[in-house]
Amino acid sequence: MMTINNRRTRLLERLREIDEQNAQTKGNNEISTVMLDQQSVGRLSRVDALQRQQMAKETYRRRLLGKAKISAALERLDQDEYGWCADCGSEISEQRLEVDLTAHLCIECAK
Repeated sequence: MMTINNRRTRLLERLREIDEQNAQTKGNNEISTVMLDQQSVGRLSRVDALQRQQMAKETYRRRLLGKAKISAALERLDQDEYGWCADCGSEISEQRLEVDLTAHLCIECAK
């Protein structure tokens, strides 16, 4: 059984990891605009660059969503509402919280 402090620590670690990944992504210019100059970049290279750009944008979007879920879980911890279903109010199982520290619904309400 994981304690509340352990859960908070794991959530904060994951938040830090996401921030580091986002900083690396921005530093690599993976999200920046793909050049339209066909002379310097061939058509297939440009398509590949556009695909990489879209994948980087989606990864960044998912990280932001993850940060929002983690922030909400930390807020529930602060308000002593962590581990309780937001819909029905029943306790969320330990196994569910082990799999997803940010779960805010019990398994029945999540269906």
